[in-house]
Amino acid sequence: MSFEIPESIKVYSQFVHPVMMWVLFALTCYALYLGIKVRRTRSAEGEEKKALIKGKYNTRHFQIGSLVLALMVVGCIAGMAVTYINNGKLFVGPHLLAGLGMTGLIAISAALSPFMQKGADWARYTHIFLNVTILGLFGWQALTGVEILQRIISKM
Repeated sequence: MSFEIPESIKVYSQFVHPVMMWVLFALTCYALYLGIKVRRTRSAEGEEKKALIKGKYNTRHFQIGSLVLALMVVGCIAGMAVTYINNGKLFVGPHLLAGLGMTGLIAISAALSPFMQKGADWARYTHIFLNVTILGLFGWQALTGVEILQRIISKM
């Protein structure tokens, strides 16, 4: 007994990954903004520090960062699944490899949280470096993803 996915679902499922990734890219930029605010809070003094603390940027950064981690892992798996369902194979190329790399890097970055909470500067700097790298790769992924999407649409 085999299960056949309806053609309409196959066609429209190809747009789930790109839409999800653009939302994730925006969330990643927001997480960066919050991270900068956390860093400013840490170095601020007096009234400025009190005002920044009220923004609860550390809590919001942690929450958005957790959401970004979850969505990146799910988005990566979803992109590969949809590609496999529609083509019977994965296309091993720069877009896939960079996406897998980003997924690994974000897991490492998130795993640094306990060390950062204990004040380890090496973990903070590594976290920042990894996330800036991820954001750069993400921008490039967005461009190559649009090219892939254009090829899919041209075949419809």
